Order: sequence, then structure tokens, then C-alpha cells
Amino acid sequence: MVLTTASVPDRDKLAYWRDAVGSELVPMTVTPRGARPFSGRITTDRLGCVRVCTMQADAKRISRTPELIARSPEALVAVGVQVSGSATHIQDGRRSEVGEGDLVVYDTARPYSFDYPERFSTHVFQVPHRALGVTEAGIRQASGTVIGPGNGFGAVLRPFLSTLAGSAHSYSGAVGDKLADSVIDLVATLVTEGTRSVPVDADTSRSDLVLRVRTHIDSRLGDPALSPEAVARAHHISVRYLHRLFEGEGITVGRLIQQRRLEECARELARRGRTAPTVSAVAQRWGFVSPAHFSRAFRTAYGLSPREWRTLRTSAEGSAAPVPDALPALAPPPVAHE
Repeated sequence: MVLTTASVPDRDKLAYWRDAVGSELVPMTVTPRGARPFSGRITTDRLGCVRVCTMQADAKRISRTPELIARSPEALVAVGVQVSGSATHIQDGRRSEVGEGDLVVYDTARPYSFDYPERFSTHVFQVPHRALGVTEAGIRQASGTVIGPGNGFGAVLRPFLSTLAGSAHSYSGAVGDKLADSVIDLVATLVTEGTRSVPVDADTSRSDLVLRVRTHIDSRLGDPALSPEAVARAHHISVRYLHRLFEGEGITVGRLIQQRRLEECARELARRGRTAPTVSAVAQRWGFVSPAHFSRAFRTAYGLSPREWRTLRTSAEGSAAPVPDALPALAPPPVAHE
């Protein structure tokens, strides 16, 4: 997407530019410097959930006001790479001077302004808050952080982001998703470097997200397309961060999905009734596409085939010794692709 004032009548250039900034970045007020017709150009691409913009424009002041924030409620963390020119950034009362080659972190969910005294060029990377896996307090504390080109982390990050901004349009969807994961991890590190967030808050945020993911999985077990990638997309986080969330859970996301499907199949197969569904119907209802794969996974988990399990459970009717819903040693079912 390329938007430019080049072919717009002079009297309409500023209004056009405000609309362009609002649609490709976030809605902001724009006040130009000087009396000549305003000139600007924005190029926009997407890498997964990361929006990448390159903006070149005349001197101006832009402001993100509470009224404009209310019109675009999605919370984004932005990292600006100042390619040329300079800027003064103000957010939460903190004033930051941004020079050529600097990186600056800011939060679109709270008011801020940029003052560009001369024509400038900048790359802007926007990442949803939830994709970063950091606390709101951490984002607030990191906003306004400026990292110069001589800083160790900035010296590595700046050329990577600059190259990515110039080549984002050339990547396939699969490659773009992997690069988006890298950007998210780097921005999360950048935020962490500029914050002193309390570990308890981070743990609470992590636990809440794990609970939401588990609830999401349980509500969609019958969807054959349910996968770690689909779960990550639904929660606006990277697959890499999703797997990191579950490092302390004792199970991977792929294994959790399959284990929960098998548990529901086991419960349904154990129900007694005159018109019991077929094994393949039960497997399909809970998201298994291949009956053969389902049978192998079930035997690995329970030590019995689905039909043997059904026979064991249904023949226990009237028996004095009840059969448990699941065998005590339920091994994690194998998953070929996670």
C-alpha cells in the first residue's frame, strides 16, 4: 500500500494526509509547518500481526489525543526508526529527543505527540500489546525510551528493522509470519530493557493468558483446524510466545489439544445407551480427521483400542467395581506436528 500527496490538488493535500496517517498508522491530528502545500508519502506492509510503515513528509506536528484513541481502541506498541531528520516525542509528560539513527518506543493507547522541525523519514513498526507478553505497566514505563545507534542493542536492531522495512513486501505469508515472530521478540526485549516491571504482575498476566488459551482450546476441540498456529492467531500472539507460555505447564500446546480431544472421545465412548454413535463419528466430532490416526493415538494414551475401551466401559454396567473414566497412567499422546 502506497499513499502519496503527489497527485492530490494542493488545497486537499493536508486532509488527504490526515486520512492516510489515520488509516495506515493510527488517527492523529496533523499540523504542518510552513505555508507551502504539504508533501508526504506512506508505504505500508504487513508481516503477520506486525504493521510496517515508512513515512516521508514535510515538517509537522502530530498528536494522538484521547478523543482519537477512543475512536481506534486497539492498543499498539510502536517502534520508530528515525531514518532522516529529527523529532521531539512527548508521552506521559516525558520529553525525548529523537535524532537520525535513533529508535524510539511509544504506546498508541495513551496520548502522545511528535514534533518534526524539518522534512523527515521514519520507519514505524506497530505490534499489538497482547502479542508482546509484557505488562501494561511495563509498556507505560518503557514508552519514550530512545536507543541511539551506538547502543549495543540498538546497533543490532536498527539495521535489521531498516532492512525489513524495505523488503517486507517481498516475503511470502509463511516467511512473513516467522519474521513477525522475530520482530515481536525483539520489541518485547526492547520494552523489557526500558522497564522495571514487578515480577508478580508479569506472572499474573501470564497465568491469565494461559487460562484464556486453555478455555479457547476446550471450546473448539471439534474444529479440525485447531492448532498452535490457530490458537496464537486468535490471541494475537506469536507461536513462539505461545510455546513459551506453556513451558511451565508440563505439556506443549499441540499435545494439550490432542489430549483434551482424546479425553472427550473416551468420555463419549463410555456412555451407555441403545443408540451409541460409531467410533469414527465420535472421533470426527472431536476434531480427528483420520480414523486410523485416532485409533493409534487412543491406544497409545489409554492402552486399549477405542472399541476395547467402549466394551470395557459399557460391560461394567451393573458391576460392583466401577471402571474409572480414564486409566491412571494416561501418557501424553504423541503429536507429529506441533
